[in-house]
Amino acid sequence: MTENRYIAIEGVIGVGKTSLSKLLTERLQAQLVLEEVEENPFLKDFYKDRARYAFQTQMHFLFSRYQQQRSLQQTELFSDRLVADYLFQKDRIFAGLNLSDRELALYEKLVVWLELDVVKPDVVVYLQAGSDILMERIGRRGRAFEKDMDRDYIQQLNEAYNYFFFHYVDAPLLVVNTNGIDFVNNPDDFEDLFPRIVSHRQGTVYYAPLERGTAGS
Repeated sequence: MTENRYIAIEGVIGVGKTSLSKLLTERLQAQLVLEEVEENPFLKDFYKDRARYAFQTQMHFLFSRYQQQRSLQQTELFSDRLVADYLFQKDRIFAGLNLSDRELALYEKLVVWLELDVVKPDVVVYLQAGSDILMERIGRRGRAFEKDMDRDYIQQLNEAYNYFFFHYVDAPLLVVNTNGIDFVNNPDDFEDLFPRIVSHRQGTVYYAPLERGTAGS
């Protein structure tokens, strides 16, 4: 079976998208595409006052992601492997959650045209985790602009992500609950997950993690 050449990793803030993307990139000798998060000049203010800075933050992310996706059209997807730590269409999750009705109406007029130029991945990997686990992981990585992160916001994001991917049909989808696995620090977890990612080609599948023995628990 032909292996997937363009893999997109998704999930809520702190779930491990970038970590898994880097592991896959190293294993596959692929090109790594990282979302430009810290370059957003409005993000720190957004976490302090979401209503005031939501539209500016959203527009910056939208056009940054779009420019990055346009550049992927120059990539030889038939000969080069590609791993991205985001899916362009997930931009709609944040827009729906954070924008006012008038802002969302303007956003929708823009995004429907931009999405036409976006290359679809061969497979999307949706990483899930509980909100408390996400808050713990966010705290551990210690990013300055995330220090004002609100748990209620993470919970809202979690629910919005689950709803979005429950209805997602644009590409094959592999759903991975990361509450009980650690693919960064436990090589067995990554080795079990890896072949599922590169071979999943149709529909939505919920990944069943490797069963641990007593010695490995």
